Formats: sequence, structure tokens, C-alpha cells
Amino acid sequence: MTTHVTLEDALSNVDLLEELPLPDQQPCIEPPPSSIMYQANFDTNFEDRNAFVTGIARYIEQATVHSSMVMGFGLYLMDGNVSNIYKLDAKKRINLGKIDKFFKLQVVPLFGDMQIELSRYIETSAHYEENKSKWTCTQSSISPQYNLCEQMVQIRDDHIRFISELARYSNSEVVTGSGLDSHKSDEEYRELFDLALRGLQLLSKWSTHVMEVYSWKLVHPTDKFCNKDCPGTAEEYERATRYNYTSEEKFALVEVIAMIKGLQVLMGRMESVFNQAIRNTIYAALQDFAQMTLREPLRQAVRKKKNVLISVLQAIRKTICDWEGAREPPNDPCLRGEKDPKGGFDIKVPRRAVGPSSTQLYMVRTMLESLIADKSGSKKTLRSSLDGPIVLAIEDFHKHSFFFTHLLNFSEALQHCCDLSQLWFREFFLELTMGRRIQFPIEMSMPWILTDHILETKEPSMMEYVLYPLDLYNDSGYYALTKFKKQFLYDEIEAEVNLCFDQFVYKLADQIFAYYKAMSGSVLLDKRFRAECKNYGVIIPYPPSNRYETLLKQRHVQVGLSYTTLGDHMSVIIWDSPASCPARLGSAAQFPPHFLGFLKSTAMLTESVHSQSFPYFGSVTVVRYSATVYSLFRAKYHSSWLCFVVNYLTHWKELSFCFLMIWLGLILQGTILQYVKTLIEVMPKICRLPRHEYGSPGILEFFHHQLKDIIEYAELKTDVFQSLREVGNAILFCLLIEQALSQEEVCDLLHAAPFQNILPRVYIKEGERLEVRMKRLEAKYAPLHLVPLIERLGTPQQIAIAREGDLLTKERLCCGLSMFEVILTRIRSFLQDAVWRGPPPTNGVMHVDECMEFHRLWSAMQFVYCIPVGTHEFTAEQCFGDGLNWAGCSIIVLLGQQRRFDLFDFCYHLLKVQRQDSKDEIIKNVPLKKMADRIRKYQILNNEIFAILNKYMKAVETDSSTVEHVRCFQPPIHQSLATTC
Repeated sequence: MTTHVTLEDALSNVDLLEELPLPDQQPCIEPPPSSIMYQANFDTNFEDRNAFVTGIARYIEQATVHSSMVMGFGLYLMDGNVSNIYKLDAKKRINLGKIDKFFKLQVVPLFGDMQIELSRYIETSAHYEENKSKWTCTQSSISPQYNLCEQMVQIRDDHIRFISELARYSNSEVVTGSGLDSHKSDEEYRELFDLALRGLQLLSKWSTHVMEVYSWKLVHPTDKFCNKDCPGTAEEYERATRYNYTSEEKFALVEVIAMIKGLQVLMGRMESVFNQAIRNTIYAALQDFAQMTLREPLRQAVRKKKNVLISVLQAIRKTICDWEGAREPPNDPCLRGEKDPKGGFDIKVPRRAVGPSSTQLYMVRTMLESLIADKSGSKKTLRSSLDGPIVLAIEDFHKHSFFFTHLLNFSEALQHCCDLSQLWFREFFLELTMGRRIQFPIEMSMPWILTDHILETKEPSMMEYVLYPLDLYNDSGYYALTKFKKQFLYDEIEAEVNLCFDQFVYKLADQIFAYYKAMSGSVLLDKRFRAECKNYGVIIPYPPSNRYETLLKQRHVQVGLSYTTLGDHMSVIIWDSPASCPARLGSAAQFPPHFLGFLKSTAMLTESVHSQSFPYFGSVTVVRYSATVYSLFRAKYHSSWLCFVVNYLTHWKELSFCFLMIWLGLILQGTILQYVKTLIEVMPKICRLPRHEYGSPGILEFFHHQLKDIIEYAELKTDVFQSLREVGNAILFCLLIEQALSQEEVCDLLHAAPFQNILPRVYIKEGERLEVRMKRLEAKYAPLHLVPLIERLGTPQQIAIAREGDLLTKERLCCGLSMFEVILTRIRSFLQDAVWRGPPPTNGVMHVDECMEFHRLWSAMQFVYCIPVGTHEFTAEQCFGDGLNWAGCSIIVLLGQQRRFDLFDFCYHLLKVQRQDSKDEIIKNVPLKKMADRIRKYQILNNEIFAILNKYMKAVETDSSTVEHVRCFQPPIHQSLATTC
């Protein structure tokens, strides 16, 4: 009868073909990563009863996991009305004692968030209650293997030992560059081979610990009685993840994950060195075994005429041997069953860095299993034909060759050993929600739970590990794309990564800002004042130290296949246009909308950027003692310290101003431009300045009527003024930083002067000579003159550096470079739309009465916020500070419309007339005298702003062009004298 074998059965029986697609094209669902420990291969045609198992393999192979399930389910079926497993045990038909020991593995991970408790099969059997005492696996005590905190001492010890040994090899192999170029002996290759194997085994063991704890927690969720923080309405998955771990367990998980990921990186750097050592070692082991070790059993088999044994041994040698002369020595005495000559038979085994193919290795190990198997289909086994030492040698080689497949695929094995992707997958629990949940929130996701725990506790020793839990998303995304091959899973992971990383950056930025703010406030507090307070029993503590420095030195983080730059060592990113700025980075550049320059805001129109209000000097204690000291110097003090931070974080200055320019371009060419276009349409087409004879009340009523649509525009005093205010704040911020940087530069130059032989003129008394005093002073400070000193004592490189530094310092003194000029020029490039300047004037010179240009629109806006408000209403300066005026005046100056604004402004015209007639009436509910006073106040402010801006803009215009362009116009001709052609 012909046996039919399906293609799927054939594929599953051959390891080397396991990656071929199955006929149904369904994703292959595999168990979590298993330990790289030696195990018997049950997929071959030979039994392997004597396989050596090294180490403790708590994560059993997939076939063994399934056999555990089958064993438990079989016991459940057997124990019933028909049969009793306890009676079978008494009759020694089965051994429940061994099964009990085997079932002490309390939780068996199946896949992802799917787990199974083996003891459940026993507890639900028919005769369990009366035989409960016979079982130990059903006891409620937690096995030590599920308590990660108890294992941390051994894990840390193993990590330190292996890292130290790996560092020794890494320094000699990678750092010095001698890894691939130098030729090593077999012993040296063997040491590297063993090091790679031990590293993979450690990584696999630690990953196993993590997955075991995670699996046990999923099977044993907490409740409100076990955890007081767990609400009674919490979902099952939430009880299994969010509320099921203590603080110590979370820290232990983070630390182990950091060890795994950190060691993965270190071993990945040595991959090329390991691969060379692995190939050399495996080649040498195979060739020595096949060409040397198998000679003696082959000699005995030929002598005893064991044909089957001869065929197997010859097949092994023909499969794997790489002979010196490309052919087997024909005069080898073992082939004839003879002894070697007295001088020995010389066989030169070559050495190459070439590993066997998967087919070669599979065939060799399969044939070796046939030689050492205890039982076979026939009554007599081949093992009985071999001597004891030969059997031990074959078994030893068979044991060690188990690792060859993993080590030959070192990169894949390393990824597999460090794979913790199953910590994210939660499809089983989603199915249990019966459609109530499409996806769980990040508060229930293990990567974010661990990351958020570090941020919330602010534990200094764990802060440098805060990025490692986010790497779990990389594992999950890689697994979703390469194993499941499902795009929707990767999309879900990517969406959660974006959300988690936004939350991470937000929380971390708040913490770092608050920490260094408190630290700065504590440092600035006078030491004598602190000492006096201590004498009176008042201790002002310093903030506890934290390891943010390590985190800020991180150059890039790869999360979800994207790179994000952090810290003070990041590179500057320049985009071609503001529109190309990524949304996430653009939001980081948003300027705080409540910065009001010289005025303190008493009204907030928009939400604050930070949800938490930080004291000016960090902690509440420090601010209480520092508030009165620095209250008079708030704006200048803040800009000076920000300037210090800018100088300290060198790359931050370029990056922050780059982001600021991008943001300014976005708001000027977006929101504000749209408002300007809308308001220009609302403006009257022509608005002449009334004659003085109308008087100030008539002029006020005229302007109030002409600008009625502007005054009644709903969004003017909210969104329009707020947007302009933010632009003005940004410009004023740049100016304050410019001034503070200039002061810092002057201080630097003054400090450097004695080292450059630049000395001030000394005071001389009557009768003294200035030259004599100056020479005496120069001789006194000559030892400080740096360049001659370095030229005398330094190396050529040091001399060149000293000269360049001296030249650079002198150039700084002469050039007088200004960052604010560059910023103003860049802002001017954002004002290229035609609406800012209007159409060309019909008279060929300029617009006089037409409301076509921005300065006319700004005059209308100024008229609006100069109108006095009621008793309980906020004024424009209270709501928007100086930022509003800085925005309008800056745009006017950059457009070259300042003189026209001063000449044709509505408010200034009203002020001139009111100063002459001195009338005080109420027109349209507007008190004339109060409005005139407000106009004068804003006129002074505008003039100050114009003066500051013109100082910088004139420098730009002088540098760019030295020729003044003058346009000449013909004098007007009276109509009576005009002649027509």
C-alpha cells in the first residue's frame, strides 16, 4: 500500500527547508525565543536518548511545549469515570511523580500574550480533590524562576564578568584594528568562538527570564485587594500589566532589558571578528573530527568487515572532508584496516575560514546520531560496534556541533536571542474584549509603562536606562514585518511609537528644565545668606542629583525605524523651506506666547505651553528667598542666563534660532498673511487725513466711522493681536539674546586682553612719562602674553593653535558681528507677498490717501488698541505687552514704510490736532483726552522701537550698498501754462 506524504509534512521534517512558504501562505506562528542550549533533534529518523543537555533550558522547544500540553490534556481525559490516573499510578502504569516534577514549570508561554498553566489540567480533573496532597505543582507559591528581583544579583554578576571579558577582546580586536588582519592560532579562534557562544547563551537566558516573568504576570492579574492602586473597574489586561508590577519589578525589568540591548550592541560591533573566529573554529573542528578522529573507528570497521558501519563512516568523511590535495590519501592504512607505521601516518589538515553548508551539517549530524543511537529499527544498533572511547568522542562532537547552526548565522541568532517583541503584542486580550476595544491605550503597554515609571519616579540610577524600553517597539515592528508580514500590525506599532515618543519628550523636557532651573537657583543663592539661615536652623537644600548628563550626550535614538536627535551634541538640521519642517520638530520651536518683553502680563489669552507652572528659581524654598532679590532684573537676568546656557550648549544656539526662523516663516507666511489679506479688504479704499479746522472731536468721529469694520472685526483683539504678539516676542527675544551675547563677548575680550599684551593706559602723575610707565607695565605682564610663551615652549601644533586663537580674538574685537541683523534680514525675506506693499501707486511716487499698504492697516490696528477700555476690562498692554508693537513696527521697518507711517498715521494726526485745541469730549463712547494720552504713550514706544531697529537695519544697508539711489521728479506745472501737443 502506497503511503501518501503531504508537502507540508515533508517540509516540516527537514530543517534546511523550513523557510520555504507553505501552500496556504499563512503566517508561521512560532513560540517565544528559546534558549540556545543543546537539545535533542526529534525531527530526524533516529532516537536521541543520550543527548547531552547543557545549562538550564526553562524555555523549552516548541515541540516540547506542545508535548507538555498534550501530556496535561491526556491526563485530563484519562481521569474520569472509566479510568482513574491515581489507580494507574499505583499499578505503576504511569508515573505521576515525574509528571509532577515536570509540571513545576507553572506557566508555559505559547505565543505573545497567550500562556497556559499546566496545573490547570490537574486541578480540573475528576479525582483531584481527594488526591490534592499528591501534587506539588498545584501549590499557590510562586516559583523563584518567576521572581526577577531575586535573580538580579546573579544576572548583574554574569553581566559584569562577561562585559569585562568582552571589553578586553573588543579593545584588542576592534579598537586597535587588528581583528581581521592578524592571523590567529586555533586556540585564539576557539576563545573567540566560546566567547560568542557564551554571549548568545547569556542573552537568551536573560530574555527567557523577562518573558517568564511577563507570562506569569499575564496569567496572574492583580485586583483591588492585592493592589490598592488598582481600581475595581480596571480591565483584565490593565490588571495584568499596568497594576501588576511593583516598583522594584519594573526597575529590574528595565535593568535586564538595558543589559540585553546594551550587550547586543557590543556583540554586534564585533560581529566580523566573531564570524571569522566561528568559521575557522567550526572548519577546524569538522576537519579534525572527520579526517583524524574517525580514522580509528573506520580502521576497526574495515578489519571487522562491518559494512554498514563502513558505509556510514565513509559517507560522513565524503560529505564534510576537505583534503589537503583535494583528494583522500589513497595509501591511508585505515582504509585497509591496517595499523599506522611506526613513524605514524602524516595527514595535514588544512585551515580555512569557511563554514559548512546547512545541508552538510544536517547530514553529518544525522549520520552521527545513527551511530550512537541506543535503539533502532533492528535488534542490534551500530553503537555496539564502536569502542567506548570512540562513542564518547562522537557524542562530544555531536553535542558541540549543535551550536554550529546558530553560530554560523550569528547576526540572525543575536537578533533572535535579544528579541523581546512579545512584550507588546496583545491580540489575545483584545479578542477577549469582544470588540469593545480596538487597541489598548499606552498606559497599558509594557514599553511605555517601564519608560513612564522611570520618568515619574525620577530615580537617578535608572535615568540613563530610560531609552532602552522604547527599543521594544523596534523588536515588535521588526517581528511584525519579517515574521508576521502584516502591515496593519506595524502601523499600530508605529502609531503608538509616535504617541509615546511625544509624551516622552514632553515629560523629559519638563523634568530637565525644572531640574536645572532648581539647580541654578540653588547655585545663585548667596552662600553667606545660606550659611546664616543654617545658623538659625533653616536649611535650604540643594536639589538631589540626577543623571541627565548621560542622557543629553545621546546623539541619536532609533525608535520605529526613525532617528531623533537629542542633547547638546546634536547636529544642526537645515530645511529648504519652512513648509518642509517636520511637524514634531516644528512644534518644539514654538515660542512661549506669554513672554511680554518689558511688561508683565496680567491676562492670558491662550493656553500655556507647559501644563505645570515652574517657579522662577526651581524649588519653592529657593524662590521664596530669591524672589525679592532678583525682582528688579527679571528680563535682563533671564536673557543673561539664557545667553550663558546658549554659550554652554554650543549647538543649541544654531538649532534654536533655526527652529525660530522656521516658525516665524510659518506664521508670517501663513496665519498673519491670511489675516492681513482679509483686513486689507475690510479697510476703506481711500481715507484722507481731515483738515485741522474740523477739530479733534470731528477727526475722532471721522476715523471712528471710517474704521468701523476694523473696530468691529471679531478676531482682531484675540487671534490677530495674539499672532502678532508672538512674532514680536520672538523678535524681542532675539534682540535680548543679541545684547546679552554682546556683553558676554565684551567680557571675554576684556579677560583676554592681558594675555594678548593689550593693556589700558595708566594714570600718570605730573612729571612722569607715559612711555616709561607703559613699558614697566608691559614687563610686569609679559609672562602672561600667551603667543610668545607658546612659541618658546610649545609644539608646532600648539603654536599654530595659539596664533589662530589670538587672531580670532582680535578679529572679534574689530568685526562687531551682529546676529540680530541676520535675523531681521531673514524675516524680511518672509514679507515678499504683494499684499504687504500693495499695488504700484498711480502717481508714480507713493500712496497718499489709499489704504493699500501694511502701514495703513497697522494705523487702523493702532487706532483700535488706543481706544480706552472700561473699568473692569483689560487694556492691550495688559493682554499683549510690548510684543504687539514690536511686531507691527518691525514689519513696517522691514518693508521700508516707517516715514509714511509717521506722516499718515491716523492716531498721530489726531494727537497733533488734540494738542492744539486741547478739547476733551466723549465721542462714540470714547473719551478724547484719554485716547490722546494713550496715543502719546504708544508714539514714544514706537519711536524707541524704530530707533533700535534702524540702528541695525542701517548697518545692513550700509554694508550691502554704498551708493544712495535718488529719484528725481519734474516740478509740477500749472494748468494754465501746460501746453498740449
